[in-house]
Amino acid sequence: MKNDCKLCAIKSDAVSKLSAEEIEKLSFSCALVKFRKGDSLIRQGTFSTNVAYLRSGLAKVHIAGPYHEQIVRLVKAPSYLGLPTTFGDKINQYSVTVIESAEVCFIDITAFRSLLKANHDFSYEIMLELCRNELEVFHRCANRTQKQIRGKIADVLMELSDRIYNSQIFNIPLTQEDLGNLVDSSRESVSRVLTEFEKDGIIRLSGKKVEIINKKSLMLISANG
Repeated sequence: MKNDCKLCAIKSDAVSKLSAEEIEKLSFSCALVKFRKGDSLIRQGTFSTNVAYLRSGLAKVHIAGPYHEQIVRLVKAPSYLGLPTTFGDKINQYSVTVIESAEVCFIDITAFRSLLKANHDFSYEIMLELCRNELEVFHRCANRTQKQIRGKIADVLMELSDRIYNSQIFNIPLTQEDLGNLVDSSRESVSRVLTEFEKDGIIRLSGKKVEIINKKSLMLISANG
């Protein structure tokens, strides 16, 4: 589906820096695609021909390692995907999979690079997003290696509550196996910690639905690791 970028209500900060002529060029090089939960947006090891802009929905970025899959981070719309490949390797170094129904704009990589060269303000905003994403990955890496499982699960619950859903009540969008891959632990350990949190009166569980009822305690567990 072709997309008219000038009419889009979910423009990125970068696109807002483009001229009318450049936005027209972007529209011509952009296709809007709808995805369902479980659909693949980017596949590790494949040749990259597009930059993806997640207009709506939620996705996971994950890498296939020598022993198991590693979920690197969760990406909430609106956000760009595949930016490192734009500047570096032509081969996708990770996969992106939808975990909540999504709309994605695929932008031809040649046209995207052309805009980067022609418009410095556009390039600056893209670089800012790259830097924010890199810092997020660094912080997450430090937490994974230095925190215990309770601190890691507390971090995930707070991220879902504060950054993803902006609510103390939400449905966990991942399986417990995925949660284990996100925090470098087993599914059994994830299940045990969630049960402990419920017994301690920190959360209330009903299937995948979570209600945080003692956020102060959750924050203390996160801070103490």
